[in-house]
Amino acid sequence: MDGTRMPGQEDGQGEYLRAGTREFLRARVSLFLAGFATFATLYCVQPLMPAFAVEFAVSPAESSLALSLSTGTLAFSLLLAGALSDALGRKPVMFASLLASGLLGLLAAVAPDWPWLLVVRALEGVALSGLPAVAMAYVSEEVDPKAVGVTMGLYIGGTALGGMSGRALTAAVADVADWRMAMAAVGLLGLVAAAALWFGLPASRRFVGRPPGLGELTAAWRAHLGDPGLRRLFALGFLTMGAFVTVYNYTGFRLTEAPFELRPAVVGAVFLVYLAGVVASPWFGGLAGRHGQRRVLLAAVALTLAGLMLMEPPSLVAVVAGLTLFTAAFFGAHTIASGWIGQRARTARGQASALYLFSYYMGSTLAGYAGGLFWGAWGWLGVAGFVGLLLLAALAVAARLPTRASG
Repeated sequence: MDGTRMPGQEDGQGEYLRAGTREFLRARVSLFLAGFATFATLYCVQPLMPAFAVEFAVSPAESSLALSLSTGTLAFSLLLAGALSDALGRKPVMFASLLASGLLGLLAAVAPDWPWLLVVRALEGVALSGLPAVAMAYVSEEVDPKAVGVTMGLYIGGTALGGMSGRALTAAVADVADWRMAMAAVGLLGLVAAAALWFGLPASRRFVGRPPGLGELTAAWRAHLGDPGLRRLFALGFLTMGAFVTVYNYTGFRLTEAPFELRPAVVGAVFLVYLAGVVASPWFGGLAGRHGQRRVLLAAVALTLAGLMLMEPPSLVAVVAGLTLFTAAFFGAHTIASGWIGQRARTARGQASALYLFSYYMGSTLAGYAGGLFWGAWGWLGVAGFVGLLLLAALAVAARLPTRASG
């Protein structure tokens, strides 16, 4: 047995995981590693897009499909993954997700042509769907409410570190070997994380199983979409993630062209600014607990826009400084919004998290591809203008959020 009780075995009244206990530490470490592997797998192709464009003779916008297809299938699959975890339990679904995504990563490494690679990446998005929404639901259910903000921040910090490491690792390996070896390394990482979660994540104590059914599923969606506060949080996820992925997709292209003309390994090193997200996620979560979610969320979105503006001059120092601020502030905003989802949704939290992440990854899919059209037409200036509009819309949405989680 994996330690996760099956539906009917839990009454939802178990003890919370409390700070300072061994179980709390195990949960934090397991979720950190799971987030790390998931997002390393998802984003490892981003620094490889210029290489894909050359090897497979595709345009920058087409090369972005290696990521956009994954995030698109991930977005739709999240809606079902949440329901599956509501029925079967959180831990089995998360484990299966990591195992399948690791195996698919190894298949991607031997892709003989562009269509093969796109099909595997699309399937990888389906496999990865079993982790993000389910992990958020696990934290909301099992962790002491006083520690939810910091715990969610640490999980999202793991996703930030994973996203950074996936980008940096594939860029470095591709520079000395090729992209196939790079993707194989990330696939192996997913298998290691699956084993760590299987043996390390504590049993659910407060999970209440619900049998899968279309009626229950649609009722949960209607309830969540009928809540104006949740709708705004969903919209915020779409806008901020769309902005974030667009910047990272085309910063790689920008840095390989004049006046920068950086090697792939050096471009990968620039993505080390993801460390700012690792630090900022729990910090912003703590600030929101002390000063109010809406106030800190507004500040985080505003700082994301400031980081984008700082990146504009054709200077590597300016690009790195702006990207650092942009990354830290984005992860701060995501930490607050994702933690807010679990607090505001009183029932079917797995589905609430799934709807938020559906919006989040649809933003990545649609804006990430659209950014390539702006890049093709106007270069970095077009990308920056497009992203700026997304962030201004995010500020307007955040300003209309309630002042309290349940308000």
